[in-house]
Amino acid sequence: MEQFVIRGGRRLCGKVAISGAKNAVLPMMAAAVLSPERCTLKGVPRLRDVAVMREILERLGVQVAYRADGTLEMWARDLATCEVRDELSRQMRSSIFLMGPLLARVGKVKVAYPGGCAIGPRPIDLHLRGLEALGARLRERHGYIYGEAVRLRGQEIHLDFPSVGATENLMMAAVLARGVTVIRNAAKEPEIVDLQNFLNAMGARITGAGTDVVRIEGVRDLGGCQHQVIPDRIEAGTMMVAAAITGGEVLIAGVIPEHLESVTAKLREAGVAISFPEPGQMLVRGPDRLMATDFKTLPYPGFPTDMQPQVMALMCLAEGTSVITETVFENRFKHADELRRMGAQIKVEGRAAVVKGVPTLFGARVEATDLRSGAALVLAGLASEGVTVVEDTSHIDRGYEQLEVKLAGLGAEIERRPALQLADPDGVG
Repeated sequence: MEQFVIRGGRRLCGKVAISGAKNAVLPMMAAAVLSPERCTLKGVPRLRDVAVMREILERLGVQVAYRADGTLEMWARDLATCEVRDELSRQMRSSIFLMGPLLARVGKVKVAYPGGCAIGPRPIDLHLRGLEALGARLRERHGYIYGEAVRLRGQEIHLDFPSVGATENLMMAAVLARGVTVIRNAAKEPEIVDLQNFLNAMGARITGAGTDVVRIEGVRDLGGCQHQVIPDRIEAGTMMVAAAITGGEVLIAGVIPEHLESVTAKLREAGVAISFPEPGQMLVRGPDRLMATDFKTLPYPGFPTDMQPQVMALMCLAEGTSVITETVFENRFKHADELRRMGAQIKVEGRAAVVKGVPTLFGARVEATDLRSGAALVLAGLASEGVTVVEDTSHIDRGYEQLEVKLAGLGAEIERRPALQLADPDGVG
């Protein structure tokens, strides 16, 4: 394991470019299995999750080439197996995305129950019920899910909850199904729109992504395509908070502002100045004193649960008291304990956290227990007095491409070290 060592108190200034969206790339990589022709993605970030998905594809028999410029080429001409091994599924929840494409393409799948961040129960029953509605025969044995289907048939499916993963998995399954599939109460996230655009470029017939009703007209086969991945709105939001929490001024390039409207609104309530000097750019200026604001996580276009930990870190230094309500994942307040080690005043009551702002946070040794909590601790460290050591960067590396390099480019004093190289209170290894 590795750690980030951060000497706080530096005001971040400069320009930073946002990488491609992890949560758009992973389902598209799974979707490449649907076609025997070459599929190319541009703007793919170098992340741990992308590396795991690449290994999964290669073990299935997909030829994968990942170029230095972020271009990812996938060629699923000859699939050698329909099994996603347990040791890979446990590393990443997105492995479940292979169920729909494999059932649609070859009529069989064997996948272990997926892993990922421990942020509360994320049952896959919506995926399974939807695939069964399309005609798949599923059974569960010894930690694996087995599926078979001669050819899937289009159906009308109503999701009990607007699950992003289930919406995407069912879209991918339905593109080669016989007839028309309608997904109601579908998730509306921008990554779903990007997946629709990618699949349509392959020859699929999908409409409605970005609304709560997605319609898929099945086709006989799909071809290859080239596609540019959308920017990562959660990385962009994290950089917005980095500027705000340090009282800095950062130009964030390569963003789609419409994807960040809920985050922008809440940061403005907190006193952060946000403007848009040019298309695809966002200028963020932190205030002299942050103001407390309440917020509640909701499915898109509501406030994203993936930004809750980062904005909680911001509220720790705001004037007044904030109430943060988490409605998506019931166990997504683990970072509160670590922030308290840095001097934050946070009281968690069920799905709500009450944050009383303090004038200063203090550096401490803390642990990243999941991806976004890790990002929150890095942000808190940037604004703290003294040295903060964030243990286990592997979680952070799942979703942020060279986070320490980008922050250092803005003036942060941050470095990556081996975990055995412990930092003393004066910051000397």
